[in-house]
Amino acid sequence: MTDTDATEMIASSVEGGIRSVTLNRPDALNAFRPEMLHALRDVFRAAQTDGETKVIVLEGAGRAFSAGVDLKVLQGVTPVAGKISGIFDEPAYEAATAIRQCNLPVIAKVHGACFTGALEIALHCDIIYTTADTKFGDTHAKFGIRPTWGMTQTLPRAVGIRRARELSFTARTFSGADAANWGLANEACDNKEALDALVAKRASEIAANSSAVIAAYKDLHQVALQNRPMEEAIAEEQAREYPDITDTEERLAGFR
Repeated sequence: MTDTDATEMIASSVEGGIRSVTLNRPDALNAFRPEMLHALRDVFRAAQTDGETKVIVLEGAGRAFSAGVDLKVLQGVTPVAGKISGIFDEPAYEAATAIRQCNLPVIAKVHGACFTGALEIALHCDIIYTTADTKFGDTHAKFGIRPTWGMTQTLPRAVGIRRARELSFTARTFSGADAANWGLANEACDNKEALDALVAKRASEIAANSSAVIAAYKDLHQVALQNRPMEEAIAEEQAREYPDITDTEERLAGFR
């Protein structure tokens, strides 16, 4: 089933509870345009309440996940203090927020290339799987553009502050194998076929579990990211209530 409300730049379909959301500008290496980011936001918002989706897989069509921002859009734009204006910042912020705050688990399936804005979008996802030869990079400093899509907050959490500084300060390219070794990616597969198989397997495993419990996990993991004292954080875990979890008895009955 293909959604009719997604623009041509974002393809979206769901099967077996797994929604595939595809960046669909393969001739431009899926480089982001503002309207593309708005469409991405809308797809993620709609998926949370469609009654079908249990897990979302974000991927790119063709040879790459995404090369980042479409620099053609910036022609004629005058940057101010390193910002590329609201042309991109507002839609990117809304898309990133929709991904990060989605109550469904989100897997980024990254292959080929994942640079700067694309890396920022991937880092807002819950899980990243990639291939060993995928090329990653944060090139903000190379082009004199300051980060505004979350790079300074998500990258240090993924790889540690010293590694994040190195990658951002040098703007160097690194591999999917590096990304997995450093904790940015969960796993780096040998090739695209192996990546497709792994993501299909992991997404199916997630979709088979309780969506309401996974939503609770996502909420409670935000507590962990707040770096509260351990006793306080555990007390908060116990205190929070999740009345949407109603499938416990049914699931336990299957093991009797």
